[in-house]
Amino acid sequence: MNEQESMWAGDFGDDYTRRMNGNVWIESNIAFFAEALKKAKGIKTVLELGCNRGLNLAALEYLDQSTIKTGIDINAHSLHELTTMFDDLKLDQPYIHCSPIVNFDTVHTYDLVFTKGVLIHISPEQLSEVYEKMYNLSDKYILIAEYYNPTPVEVKYHNMTGKLYKRDFAGEMLDRYPLKMIDYGFTYKRDKFMQDDLNWFLLSKEK
Repeated sequence: MNEQESMWAGDFGDDYTRRMNGNVWIESNIAFFAEALKKAKGIKTVLELGCNRGLNLAALEYLDQSTIKTGIDINAHSLHELTTMFDDLKLDQPYIHCSPIVNFDTVHTYDLVFTKGVLIHISPEQLSEVYEKMYNLSDKYILIAEYYNPTPVEVKYHNMTGKLYKRDFAGEMLDRYPLKMIDYGFTYKRDKFMQDDLNWFLLSKEK
């Protein structure tokens, strides 16, 4: 693993998971996905890259229990917390895998592949591999919800450098692959449904 992957797989990632505790995030995420996916049709399988403790997958489970959900994360502690939370909430467990995104290997593809606050923490040198992984794993849709900037810029993260980047992730994927933008939007931290200040983009592989 590179430096960033080791950080998220270790104690820093454990601490992040503990900070993200609280079912209030699930309620906010239900509102987020209801809006971001309103133009998506026929989603039966979902893959989240960087699922942490499962707050996004739980929201999607409340929205549609029939969808088969899968999550991967580099931090084993977060996946343990995910299974515990789903048990406590009496939700069907998603399939989970402990792996860096670039090392995730499967024969399956998914109707929806998404990231939410994850690409910003990927080393710029690895982004091409992650984009390729997202494109190849998707059958229909790709949802990207990240910090946006028209040009790549590094931002200090917990007083550290080299750990967070803003850029036009969706635009870069549109330039690389035969994708179509279906919808886009912005979440504001002062909204009644608590979210970070994220731009989201729904992309489609359908011609």
